[in-house]
Amino acid sequence: MGTHIKKVVIAGGGTAGWMTAAALTKLLGKQLEITLVESDEIATIGVGEATIPTLQDFHQFLQINEAEFLKATNGTFKLGISFENWRNIDENYIHAFGSTGQQSWAAGFQHFWLKAKQQGIAGEYGDYCLEQVAAQQEKFSHLHSQGTSQGTNKGINYAYHIDASLYGKFLRKMAEQHGIIRVEGKIDLVNVEPNSGEITSLTLQSGEVVSGDLFIDCTGQRALLIEQALHTGFIDWSHWLPCDSAIAVQTKATKDPIPYTRSIAHKFGWQWQIPLQNRVGNGIVYSSRFVSDEKARETLIENIEGETITEPLHIKYRTGTRRKHWNKNCIAVGLSSGFLEPLESTSIHLIQQAIIRLVRLFPYHGIKESDVIEFNKQTQFDTERIRDFIVLHYKVTNRDDASFWQHCRNMSIPDTLMHKIQLFKETGHMFRENNELFNDSWMQVMIGQGLIPESYHPMVDNLSEQELRDFFAHLENKMAMLTGKLSNHAEYVKKYCAS
Repeated sequence: MGTHIKKVVIAGGGTAGWMTAAALTKLLGKQLEITLVESDEIATIGVGEATIPTLQDFHQFLQINEAEFLKATNGTFKLGISFENWRNIDENYIHAFGSTGQQSWAAGFQHFWLKAKQQGIAGEYGDYCLEQVAAQQEKFSHLHSQGTSQGTNKGINYAYHIDASLYGKFLRKMAEQHGIIRVEGKIDLVNVEPNSGEITSLTLQSGEVVSGDLFIDCTGQRALLIEQALHTGFIDWSHWLPCDSAIAVQTKATKDPIPYTRSIAHKFGWQWQIPLQNRVGNGIVYSSRFVSDEKARETLIENIEGETITEPLHIKYRTGTRRKHWNKNCIAVGLSSGFLEPLESTSIHLIQQAIIRLVRLFPYHGIKESDVIEFNKQTQFDTERIRDFIVLHYKVTNRDDASFWQHCRNMSIPDTLMHKIQLFKETGHMFRENNELFNDSWMQVMIGQGLIPESYHPMVDNLSEQELRDFFAHLENKMAMLTGKLSNHAEYVKKYCAS
């Protein structure tokens, strides 16, 4: 454990491998020798084409030019996710990437909205979120920061829809400019030192041996290093997330791209639609306990628009997480560290969090147990809170038209999620814990799924009815003023980053 780290080996390419390579070569490449081993014969899953706004932070970190990145990845902008048929059949809501209304330090906006809604003054909760209103109008522009009493925000919060395999190529180019050593080949053996249990090298099918001091496992669900070599163990979460299969297919675009992802619930799971500049990413996520692969495939094919340009790709998975994400001298990044279904587009976020965490805790002077514990603790917290957020969509629903939804409504859920749901239901309170990823999103999804609090903060009663009317009229005017500054999304993409 005491040896200085000079050689880093990244096992596997794909989104996880090349994101790791781009970041480590740019930020630490002068001090380290970094090698990436991948085989052109192994296809990357690369269906994850939707992201969340934190990717902008990663790109700033790496000084990536946004327009260049979007051109290279066929990208469009994403203001949120439209959840269709999740609460009830034929009822939709949008989980948008902004904060809703106007916060007060003592009581969140939801408390003011609850009273105003009861009195017939307010519209739907999402009507007071710029990103939602813009998404519904299919508008987007970069807005300059709006001054607010709490300082400034960046005008409009957004993420991207991208082609994940093109994103890998874009990052590969960047890593190559910063001196990555790429070795072509399939990994045959992971060699472990018997006394310490640490990985010493990888033997490829060609017989070539790639040795290193620190190994990053980006080998996907196979988890060749972290699991097959180090037997780290896996925590299964499929009792809370019953879907275990996905089918992905790409289609030609039949209309202009919209600035949001669509998530359409079916009787046994849900379907995604992700609009890129010239095509659409489609897929269906389902539970094989409640539907056959054939029926799921049939449902997907019946519910897509445009000519298919790929063969449907079937993916089987198990939801859960590694017992440790950093074990010995190996760190799992991407699908090797666990799998959470793509319902809230969090997989690229979890990759980037692992990379940033590794950069911050990088063990130049040898691996210290305290760093490993901290890395694992932070990763576990992040993963569990994202898990809870995804489980919420299944648990809180009015649907009982199919055995899948009945199962979801009646299943047990993690205590951490149960507490959040009860607190919001009884009091309207919602608190962000330890800088967890989702904040206002919790309320958007809870209210969207039909969970309306039973009471609001008494402070709201300090406002007269006229003051409450004025407050909401002011917010509606602000929404109209801001959306008036936005362009049509498809036209903006053409002008800013046509690929």
